[in-house]
Amino acid sequence: MRIAFMGSPDFAVPALRALHTAGHTIAAVYCQPARPAGRGQSVRPCPVHSAAEAMGLPVRTPARLRSDPEAHAAFQALDLDAAVVAAYGLILPPAMLQAPRLGCINIHASLLPRWRGAAPIQAAILAGDAQTGITIMQMDAGLDTGAMLLRESVPITPDTTTDQLHDQLAALGARMIVSALDSRPNPVPQPEAGATYAPKLSREDGRIDWTQGADHIDRQVRAFDPWPGTFTTLAGAPLKILAVRMLDSHPADGSGPPGTVLDSALTVACGQDAIRVLRLQLAGRAALETGAFLRGHSIPPGTVLGS
Repeated sequence: MRIAFMGSPDFAVPALRALHTAGHTIAAVYCQPARPAGRGQSVRPCPVHSAAEAMGLPVRTPARLRSDPEAHAAFQALDLDAAVVAAYGLILPPAMLQAPRLGCINIHASLLPRWRGAAPIQAAILAGDAQTGITIMQMDAGLDTGAMLLRESVPITPDTTTDQLHDQLAALGARMIVSALDSRPNPVPQPEAGATYAPKLSREDGRIDWTQGADHIDRQVRAFDPWPGTFTTLAGAPLKILAVRMLDSHPADGSGPPGTVLDSALTVACGQDAIRVLRLQLAGRAALETGAFLRGHSIPPGTVLGS
């Protein structure tokens, strides 16, 4: 099958590789332009760009598509059977959605219609969902509203982080998109009941509100690993909270309002119950397990985080 692949981040790379290995003719790979990244802010291509070049595939990096007739014409000239889209980062205009003979097919990291939008993996963990998955979807002009071709679920455990779930779903999506192109299943319209939206995340989403319950903060830490991360402040300085364990009660030797350090093991009071911080990091320093951190930085009981 003659296809275009449209994706940018790490999540999309396994699907690109799977389609290439399956023998599909990839006429072009579309991805986001190279941008400054890392501490040195050197300009780097996105992961899909690097992977495509390693496979010898032609890469296109338009900065915009919505009002660019030349880009539309160039896409139509590819004479595609289908386009596969996975976390591309640009909205496809109708002229491009309708160009391939079989349309544009999206790999979406949720069980649609739950968690349409930009951050479905993080939203599922943060909400405490018991499962999520991959939906292979026929794209339309709406935001993740197209008819479903395939759906497959995976469990979310009490220990699941976004980092882990991301890789699991990326591999699942790669397998499912190859199957979808081979079998061409009949599209099934999405039900509107149960539709939810997962907006794009910002750095501020990672700020811990200690008045929330311990269960919410535990999910927040796992949902925002690795980005945007979760953080509080210690004496006014940012403090990253990298891993926690939820407790269903306060320790017997400590009490205080939300954000209060309750004991020498770095147990912190929440709006309901408490959490024990297991791993943390000061800005510009290495990430450390709590025991090692406390040997170099004193956080005595009674300290209030986030104040």
